[in-house]
Amino acid sequence: MAGHSIPHFHNDGGHATVRIGVREFMCTGANPPHDHPHVFLDMGHEVEKICPYCSTLYRYDPSLSSNQTIPEGCAVTGHAA
Repeated sequence: MAGHSIPHFHNDGGHATVRIGVREFMCTGANPPHDHPHVFLDMGHEVEKICPYCSTLYRYDPSLSSNQTIPEGCAVTGHAA
């Protein structure tokens, strides 16, 4: 993984599912100061992963880029990964 950063996602809106375009990512729970420990999640060959801290269900969607989400606005921007 050297040479690129891991995308970070949050779920401030309390959405049941967040669709993302990557299988390896970090979940922050919510934006600071309400975030949880930033946990690395890897879907492997699966298409869904639940964050063990905030219970957000992330679903892989290959039509999305690494910084896109559905619903919009769940990608963390401006962080140092």
